[in-house]
Amino acid sequence: MRAKPLTSVFKFNNLTFWIFLFLVIGFLLGVYFPEFSKELKPIRTVFLHGIKCIIAPLIFSSIVVGIGSASNMKSLGKIGIKSIIWFEIATTIALFIGLFFVNFFEPGKGINLMKVADGTVATALPKAEMSFAVFIEHLLPNNIVEAVAKGDVLQIVIFSIIFGSATLMAGDKGKPVLAFCESLNQVMFKFTDIIMKMAPLGVGAAMAAAIGEHGLSILIPMSKLVGVLYFALIVFVLATLIPALKWSRIKLGPFFREIRPNLALAFATTSSESAYPDTLKSLSKMGVPDRISSFVLPLGYSFNLDGSTLYLAMTSVFVAQAANIDLPLGTQLSMMLLLMLTTKGVAAVPRASLVVLSGTLVTFGLPLEAIPLILGVDEFMDMARTTVNLLGNAVATVVVSRWEKEPLSNEFQNPG
Repeated sequence: MRAKPLTSVFKFNNLTFWIFLFLVIGFLLGVYFPEFSKELKPIRTVFLHGIKCIIAPLIFSSIVVGIGSASNMKSLGKIGIKSIIWFEIATTIALFIGLFFVNFFEPGKGINLMKVADGTVATALPKAEMSFAVFIEHLLPNNIVEAVAKGDVLQIVIFSIIFGSATLMAGDKGKPVLAFCESLNQVMFKFTDIIMKMAPLGVGAAMAAAIGEHGLSILIPMSKLVGVLYFALIVFVLATLIPALKWSRIKLGPFFREIRPNLALAFATTSSESAYPDTLKSLSKMGVPDRISSFVLPLGYSFNLDGSTLYLAMTSVFVAQAANIDLPLGTQLSMMLLLMLTTKGVAAVPRASLVVLSGTLVTFGLPLEAIPLILGVDEFMDMARTTVNLLGNAVATVVVSRWEKEPLSNEFQNPG
Protein backbone atom coordinates (compact mmCIF):
# COMPACT_ATOMS: atom_id res chain seq x y z
CA MET A 1 0.00 0.00 0.00
CA ARG A 2 1.47 3.33 -1.06
CA ALA A 3 2.15 5.80 1.74
CA LYS A 4 0.28 9.07 1.76
CA PRO A 5 2.26 12.10 0.64
CA LEU A 6 3.54 14.25 3.49
CA THR A 7 1.44 17.18 2.30
CA SER A 8 -1.76 15.20 2.75
CA VAL A 9 -0.82 14.30 6.34
CA PHE A 10 0.61 17.67 7.40
CA LYS A 11 -2.19 19.84 6.14
CA PHE A 12 -3.83 22.79 7.81
CA ASN A 13 -7.22 21.18 8.30
CA ASN A 14 -7.36 20.99 12.08
CA LEU A 15 -6.65 24.40 13.54
CA THR A 16 -7.36 23.28 17.11
CA PHE A 17 -4.69 20.56 16.97
CA TRP A 18 -1.98 22.84 15.62
CA ILE A 19 -2.83 25.69 18.00
CA PHE A 20 -2.63 23.44 21.06
CA LEU A 21 0.54 21.76 19.76
CA PHE A 22 2.29 25.10 19.34
CA LEU A 23 0.93 26.26 22.71
CA VAL A 24 2.74 23.34 24.36
CA ILE A 25 5.90 23.96 22.32
CA GLY A 26 5.80 27.65 23.23
CA PHE A 27 5.33 26.85 26.92
CA LEU A 28 8.30 24.47 26.94
CA LEU A 29 10.48 26.98 25.09
CA GLY A 30 9.56 29.68 27.60
CA VAL A 31 10.42 27.48 30.57
CA TYR A 32 13.68 25.99 29.31
CA PHE A 33 14.95 28.67 26.88
CA PRO A 34 13.66 31.98 28.31
CA GLU A 35 16.20 34.25 26.61
CA PHE A 36 15.57 32.73 23.20
CA SER A 37 11.80 32.88 23.83
CA LYS A 38 11.90 36.63 24.39
CA GLU A 39 13.24 36.99 20.84
CA LEU A 40 10.08 35.34 19.49
CA LYS A 41 7.88 38.25 20.55
CA PRO A 42 8.01 39.91 17.07
CA ILE A 43 6.31 36.83 15.57
CA ARG A 44 3.41 37.32 18.00
CA THR A 45 3.34 41.03 17.19
CA VAL A 46 3.25 40.48 13.42
CA PHE A 47 0.41 37.99 13.77
CA LEU A 48 -1.61 40.35 15.97
CA HIS A 49 -0.99 43.22 13.54
CA GLY A 50 -2.31 41.01 10.76
CA ILE A 51 -5.47 40.33 12.76
CA LYS A 52 -5.96 43.90 13.91
CA CYS A 53 -5.80 45.29 10.39
CA ILE A 54 -8.81 43.08 9.60
CA ILE A 55 -10.94 44.24 12.51
CA ALA A 56 -12.08 47.71 11.37
CA PRO A 57 -13.15 46.82 7.79
CA LEU A 58 -14.68 43.55 8.96
CA ILE A 59 -16.67 45.16 11.79
CA PHE A 60 -17.80 47.96 9.48
CA SER A 61 -18.87 45.72 6.61
CA SER A 62 -20.47 43.04 8.80
CA ILE A 63 -22.51 45.55 10.82
CA VAL A 64 -23.71 47.39 7.71
CA VAL A 65 -24.65 44.08 6.03
CA GLY A 66 -26.33 42.88 9.22
CA ILE A 67 -28.37 46.04 9.60
CA GLY A 68 -29.12 46.10 5.86
CA SER A 69 -30.60 42.61 6.10
CA ALA A 70 -32.95 43.65 8.94
CA SER A 71 -36.57 44.12 7.93
CA ASN A 72 -36.89 47.51 9.64
CA MET A 73 -35.42 49.79 12.28
CA LYS A 74 -37.89 48.56 14.90
CA SER A 75 -36.56 45.02 14.55
CA LEU A 76 -33.01 46.31 14.88
CA GLY A 77 -33.89 48.30 18.00
CA LYS A 78 -35.34 45.19 19.65
CA ILE A 79 -32.11 43.29 19.03
CA GLY A 80 -30.11 46.14 20.56
CA ILE A 81 -32.31 46.31 23.68
CA LYS A 82 -32.18 42.54 24.18
CA SER A 83 -28.39 42.61 23.78
CA ILE A 84 -27.95 45.32 26.42
CA ILE A 85 -30.29 43.50 28.84
CA TRP A 86 -28.25 40.29 28.55
CA PHE A 87 -24.95 42.19 28.78
CA GLU A 88 -26.04 43.79 32.05
CA ILE A 89 -27.29 40.49 33.49
CA ALA A 90 -24.02 38.69 32.66
CA THR A 91 -21.66 41.44 33.83
CA THR A 92 -23.60 41.94 37.08
CA ILE A 93 -23.35 38.21 37.85
CA ALA A 94 -19.62 38.36 37.03
CA LEU A 95 -19.15 41.28 39.44
CA PHE A 96 -20.83 39.49 42.32
CA ILE A 97 -19.05 36.19 41.70
CA GLY A 98 -15.74 38.06 41.78
CA LEU A 99 -16.80 39.87 44.96
CA PHE A 100 -17.87 36.64 46.65
CA PHE A 101 -14.70 34.71 45.78
CA VAL A 102 -12.27 37.45 46.84
CA ASN A 103 -14.05 37.80 50.21
CA PHE A 104 -14.32 34.06 50.75
CA PHE A 105 -10.72 33.07 49.87
CA GLU A 106 -9.05 36.40 50.81
CA PRO A 107 -6.06 36.01 48.45
CA GLY A 108 -4.59 39.33 49.63
CA LYS A 109 -4.30 38.36 53.28
CA GLY A 110 -0.72 37.88 54.48
CA ILE A 111 0.85 40.02 51.74
CA ASN A 112 2.89 42.91 53.14
CA LEU A 113 2.07 45.31 50.31
CA MET A 114 4.49 48.08 51.18
CA LYS A 115 7.35 45.59 51.52
CA VAL A 116 6.91 43.72 48.23
CA ALA A 117 5.61 46.49 45.93
CA ASP A 118 7.81 48.55 43.64
CA GLY A 119 6.04 51.90 43.42
CA THR A 120 8.13 53.14 40.51
CA VAL A 121 6.41 50.72 38.11
CA ALA A 122 3.04 52.36 38.72
CA THR A 123 4.20 55.41 36.80
CA ALA A 124 4.48 53.24 33.65
CA LEU A 125 0.75 52.65 33.56
CA PRO A 126 -1.22 54.37 30.79
CA LYS A 127 -3.02 57.41 32.10
CA ALA A 128 -6.72 57.68 31.30
CA GLU A 129 -9.59 59.23 33.18
CA MET A 130 -12.34 56.64 33.50
CA SER A 131 -15.76 58.14 34.20
CA PHE A 132 -19.27 57.95 32.82
CA ALA A 133 -18.93 61.45 31.33
CA VAL A 134 -15.73 60.47 29.51
CA PHE A 135 -17.45 57.32 28.26
CA ILE A 136 -20.33 59.37 26.76
CA GLU A 137 -17.92 61.82 25.12
CA HIS A 138 -15.99 58.91 23.67
CA LEU A 139 -18.93 57.29 21.88
CA LEU A 140 -18.43 59.02 18.52
CA PRO A 141 -15.04 59.72 16.90
CA ASN A 142 -13.85 63.14 15.81
CA ASN A 143 -12.62 61.38 12.70
CA ILE A 144 -13.46 57.82 11.66
CA VAL A 145 -9.99 57.42 10.13
CA GLU A 146 -8.46 58.28 13.52
CA ALA A 147 -10.74 55.71 15.23
CA VAL A 148 -9.63 53.05 12.73
CA ALA A 149 -5.97 53.98 13.18
CA LYS A 150 -6.27 53.70 16.97
CA GLY A 151 -8.27 50.48 16.74
CA ASP A 152 -11.04 52.01 18.86
CA VAL A 153 -13.60 49.22 18.62
CA LEU A 154 -16.41 51.12 20.37
CA GLN A 155 -16.19 54.14 18.08
CA ILE A 156 -15.99 51.91 14.99
CA VAL A 157 -19.06 49.97 16.17
CA ILE A 158 -21.12 53.11 16.88
CA PHE A 159 -20.13 54.71 13.56
CA SER A 160 -20.96 51.49 11.69
CA ILE A 161 -24.37 51.17 13.39
CA ILE A 162 -25.31 54.74 12.41
CA PHE A 163 -23.95 54.26 8.89
CA GLY A 164 -25.79 50.95 8.47
CA SER A 165 -29.02 52.47 9.79
CA ALA A 166 -28.70 55.35 7.32
CA THR A 167 -28.10 52.83 4.52
CA LEU A 168 -31.28 50.95 5.49
CA MET A 169 -33.29 54.18 5.68
CA ALA A 170 -32.03 55.28 2.25
CA GLY A 171 -33.95 52.43 0.60
CA ASP A 172 -33.05 51.78 -3.05
CA LYS A 173 -30.36 54.47 -3.05
CA GLY A 174 -28.56 52.63 -0.26
CA LYS A 175 -28.49 49.30 -2.11
CA PRO A 176 -25.21 49.97 -4.02
CA VAL A 177 -23.50 50.77 -0.68
CA LEU A 178 -24.95 47.58 0.82
CA ALA A 179 -23.72 45.55 -2.17
CA PHE A 180 -20.22 47.02 -1.75
CA CYS A 181 -20.21 46.14 1.96
CA GLU A 182 -21.33 42.57 1.18
CA SER A 183 -18.40 42.20 -1.21
CA LEU A 184 -16.01 43.80 1.30
CA ASN A 185 -17.27 41.43 3.98
CA GLN A 186 -16.53 38.35 1.86
CA VAL A 187 -13.10 39.67 0.86
CA MET A 188 -12.20 40.29 4.52
CA PHE A 189 -13.17 36.71 5.39
CA LYS A 190 -10.78 35.47 2.70
CA PHE A 191 -8.16 37.85 4.07
CA THR A 192 -8.77 36.27 7.49
CA ASP A 193 -8.21 32.78 6.08
CA ILE A 194 -4.78 33.87 4.84
CA ILE A 195 -3.75 35.48 8.15
CA MET A 196 -5.01 32.49 10.14
CA LYS A 197 -2.40 30.30 8.46
CA MET A 198 -0.01 32.05 10.87
CA ALA A 199 -2.15 31.31 13.95
CA PRO A 200 -0.19 28.35 15.38
CA LEU A 201 3.13 30.18 15.00
CA GLY A 202 1.66 33.35 16.48
CA VAL A 203 0.18 31.44 19.40
CA GLY A 204 3.38 29.51 20.11
CA ALA A 205 5.48 32.68 19.99
CA ALA A 206 3.02 34.49 22.28
CA MET A 207 3.15 31.74 24.90
CA ALA A 208 6.94 31.41 24.70
CA ALA A 209 7.47 35.17 25.00
CA ALA A 210 5.05 35.47 27.95
CA ILE A 211 6.72 32.67 29.91
CA GLY A 212 10.23 33.77 28.91
CA GLU A 213 9.63 37.39 29.91
CA HIS A 214 7.76 36.87 33.18
CA GLY A 215 8.85 33.37 34.18
CA LEU A 216 6.92 30.93 36.32
CA SER A 217 8.65 31.99 39.54
CA ILE A 218 6.69 35.24 39.65
CA LEU A 219 3.52 33.20 40.06
CA ILE A 220 4.56 31.84 43.48
CA PRO A 221 3.82 34.88 45.73
CA MET A 222 0.70 35.73 43.72
CA SER A 223 -0.42 32.18 43.01
CA LYS A 224 -3.42 32.43 45.31
CA LEU A 225 -4.85 35.42 43.42
CA VAL A 226 -4.23 33.77 40.04
CA GLY A 227 -5.72 30.47 41.23
CA VAL A 228 -8.80 32.09 42.78
CA LEU A 229 -9.38 34.11 39.59
CA TYR A 230 -9.24 31.00 37.39
CA PHE A 231 -11.56 29.17 39.78
CA ALA A 232 -14.04 32.08 39.84
CA LEU A 233 -14.04 32.34 36.03
CA ILE A 234 -14.76 28.60 35.75
CA VAL A 235 -17.65 28.97 38.22
CA PHE A 236 -18.98 31.93 36.22
CA VAL A 237 -18.91 29.86 33.02
CA LEU A 238 -20.64 26.91 34.71
CA ALA A 239 -23.18 29.01 36.60
CA THR A 240 -24.02 31.60 33.93
CA LEU A 241 -22.84 30.80 30.41
CA ILE A 242 -23.61 27.06 30.35
CA PRO A 243 -27.21 27.59 31.62
CA ALA A 244 -27.62 30.35 29.01
CA LEU A 245 -26.52 27.91 26.28
CA LYS A 246 -28.93 25.28 27.59
CA TRP A 247 -31.75 27.84 27.60
CA SER A 248 -30.82 28.58 24.00
CA ARG A 249 -31.17 24.82 23.28
CA ILE A 250 -27.55 24.62 22.11
CA LYS A 251 -25.77 21.27 21.92
CA LEU A 252 -22.80 21.93 24.17
CA GLY A 253 -20.43 19.43 22.51
CA PRO A 254 -20.73 20.77 18.94
CA PHE A 255 -20.74 24.38 20.22
CA PHE A 256 -17.44 24.05 22.10
CA ARG A 257 -15.83 21.96 19.35
CA GLU A 258 -16.63 24.72 16.88
CA ILE A 259 -15.42 27.57 19.07
CA ARG A 260 -12.43 26.00 20.84
CA PRO A 261 -9.80 27.13 18.28
CA ASN A 262 -11.02 30.69 18.81
CA LEU A 263 -10.83 30.30 22.60
CA ALA A 264 -7.30 28.88 22.34
CA LEU A 265 -6.29 31.80 20.14
CA ALA A 266 -7.72 34.35 22.59
CA PHE A 267 -6.03 32.56 25.53
CA ALA A 268 -2.56 32.49 23.97
CA THR A 269 -2.56 35.97 22.46
CA THR A 270 -4.49 37.69 25.32
CA SER A 271 -6.47 39.42 22.57
CA SER A 272 -10.12 38.63 21.93
CA GLU A 273 -9.81 40.71 18.76
CA SER A 274 -7.55 38.01 17.30
CA ALA A 275 -10.45 35.55 17.43
CA TYR A 276 -13.17 37.94 16.25
CA PRO A 277 -13.18 37.05 12.52
CA ASP A 278 -13.31 33.28 13.05
CA THR A 279 -15.87 33.61 15.86
CA LEU A 280 -18.12 35.50 13.46
CA LYS A 281 -17.70 32.68 10.96
CA SER A 282 -18.39 30.05 13.64
CA LEU A 283 -21.64 31.77 14.65
CA SER A 284 -22.69 31.91 11.01
CA LYS A 285 -21.95 28.19 10.70
CA MET A 286 -24.17 27.56 13.72
CA GLY A 287 -27.02 29.27 11.91
CA VAL A 288 -27.09 32.59 13.76
CA PRO A 289 -28.47 35.16 11.25
CA ASP A 290 -26.00 37.80 10.06
CA ARG A 291 -28.30 40.59 11.24
CA ILE A 292 -27.82 39.30 14.80
CA SER A 293 -24.21 38.04 14.86
CA SER A 294 -22.86 41.07 12.98
CA PHE A 295 -24.59 43.38 15.44
CA VAL A 296 -24.34 41.66 18.84
CA LEU A 297 -20.78 40.26 18.68
CA PRO A 298 -18.93 43.54 17.99
CA LEU A 299 -21.21 45.37 20.43
CA GLY A 300 -20.22 42.86 23.09
CA TYR A 301 -16.55 43.69 22.60
CA SER A 302 -17.26 47.03 24.28
CA PHE A 303 -20.22 46.31 26.55
CA ASN A 304 -19.89 42.66 27.60
CA LEU A 305 -16.45 42.06 29.10
CA ASP A 306 -17.47 39.34 31.57
CA GLY A 307 -13.97 38.07 32.33
CA SER A 308 -12.49 41.54 32.75
CA THR A 309 -15.39 42.64 34.97
CA LEU A 310 -14.95 39.67 37.30
CA TYR A 311 -11.19 40.25 37.39
CA LEU A 312 -11.65 43.91 38.35
CA ALA A 313 -14.10 43.10 41.13
CA MET A 314 -11.64 40.62 42.56
CA THR A 315 -8.42 42.64 42.24
CA SER A 316 -9.98 45.83 43.66
CA VAL A 317 -10.80 44.09 46.96
CA PHE A 318 -7.52 42.12 46.78
CA VAL A 319 -5.59 45.41 46.98
CA ALA A 320 -7.47 46.39 50.15
CA GLN A 321 -6.72 43.00 51.69
CA ALA A 322 -3.03 43.23 50.78
CA ALA A 323 -2.86 46.71 52.33
CA ASN A 324 -4.75 45.56 55.47
CA ILE A 325 -7.57 48.00 54.76
CA ASP A 326 -11.04 46.92 55.86
CA LEU A 327 -13.65 47.61 53.19
CA PRO A 328 -17.24 47.52 54.48
CA LEU A 329 -19.78 45.73 52.31
CA GLY A 330 -21.44 49.03 51.40
CA THR A 331 -18.13 50.39 50.08
CA GLN A 332 -17.57 47.21 48.10
CA LEU A 333 -21.03 47.50 46.54
CA SER A 334 -20.32 51.14 45.63
CA MET A 335 -17.09 49.95 44.03
CA MET A 336 -19.04 47.36 42.01
CA LEU A 337 -21.44 50.06 40.78
CA LEU A 338 -18.50 52.18 39.63
CA LEU A 339 -16.93 49.21 37.85
CA MET A 340 -20.25 48.45 36.14
CA LEU A 341 -20.05 51.88 34.50
CA THR A 342 -16.32 52.24 33.87
CA THR A 343 -15.83 48.83 32.23
CA LYS A 344 -17.99 49.87 29.28
CA GLY A 345 -16.25 50.89 26.12
CA VAL A 346 -12.61 50.68 27.23
CA ALA A 347 -11.58 47.81 24.96
CA ALA A 348 -9.37 50.07 22.84
CA VAL A 349 -7.38 51.46 25.80
CA PRO A 350 -3.98 49.74 26.22
CA ARG A 351 -4.07 47.55 29.35
CA ALA A 352 -7.68 48.67 29.75
CA SER A 353 -8.33 46.57 32.86
CA LEU A 354 -5.32 48.05 34.66
CA VAL A 355 -6.42 51.57 33.69
CA VAL A 356 -9.89 50.95 35.16
CA LEU A 357 -8.35 49.29 38.23
CA SER A 358 -6.01 52.21 38.92
CA GLY A 359 -8.91 54.68 38.56
CA THR A 360 -11.01 52.64 41.00
CA LEU A 361 -8.19 52.46 43.54
CA VAL A 362 -7.71 56.24 43.44
CA THR A 363 -11.46 56.84 43.82
CA PHE A 364 -11.66 54.70 46.97
CA GLY A 365 -8.34 55.76 48.48
CA LEU A 366 -6.58 52.43 47.98
CA PRO A 367 -2.80 52.30 47.37
CA LEU A 368 -1.58 52.29 43.77
CA GLU A 369 1.56 50.47 44.94
CA ALA A 370 -0.39 47.25 44.40
CA ILE A 371 -0.51 47.79 40.64
CA PRO A 372 3.10 46.67 39.98
CA LEU A 373 2.48 43.56 42.08
CA ILE A 374 -0.55 42.67 39.95
CA LEU A 375 1.27 43.71 36.78
CA GLY A 376 3.82 40.95 37.36
CA VAL A 377 1.20 38.22 36.91
CA ASP A 378 -1.29 40.14 34.78
CA GLU A 379 -0.25 38.32 31.61
CA PHE A 380 -1.33 34.99 33.11
CA MET A 381 -4.62 36.41 34.40
CA ASP A 382 -5.22 38.21 31.11
CA MET A 383 -5.15 34.88 29.28
CA ALA A 384 -8.09 33.61 31.33
CA ARG A 385 -10.19 36.76 31.38
CA THR A 386 -9.76 37.34 27.64
CA THR A 387 -10.93 33.78 26.92
CA VAL A 388 -14.03 34.28 29.07
CA ASN A 389 -14.67 37.67 27.39
CA LEU A 390 -14.74 35.93 24.02
CA LEU A 391 -16.86 33.01 25.22
CA GLY A 392 -19.28 35.42 26.91
CA ASN A 393 -19.78 37.37 23.69
CA ALA A 394 -20.35 34.21 21.65
CA VAL A 395 -22.91 33.04 24.21
CA ALA A 396 -24.57 36.48 24.23
CA THR A 397 -24.99 36.32 20.46
CA VAL A 398 -26.59 32.87 20.69
CA VAL A 399 -28.87 34.01 23.54
CA VAL A 400 -30.14 36.99 21.55
CA SER A 401 -30.68 34.73 18.52
CA ARG A 402 -32.76 32.36 20.67
CA TRP A 403 -34.62 35.34 22.13
CA GLU A 404 -35.47 36.37 18.58
CA LYS A 405 -36.80 32.82 17.98
CA GLU A 406 -34.26 32.16 15.25
CA PRO A 407 -33.60 28.41 14.74
CA LEU A 408 -30.00 27.25 14.49
CA SER A 409 -28.65 24.51 12.21
CA ASN A 410 -29.55 20.96 13.24
CA GLU A 411 -25.95 20.13 14.13
CA PHE A 412 -25.99 22.69 16.96
CA GLN A 413 -29.67 22.92 18.00
CA ASN A 414 -31.43 20.62 20.44
CA PRO A 415 -35.07 19.93 19.51
CA GLY A 416 -37.71 21.42 21.75
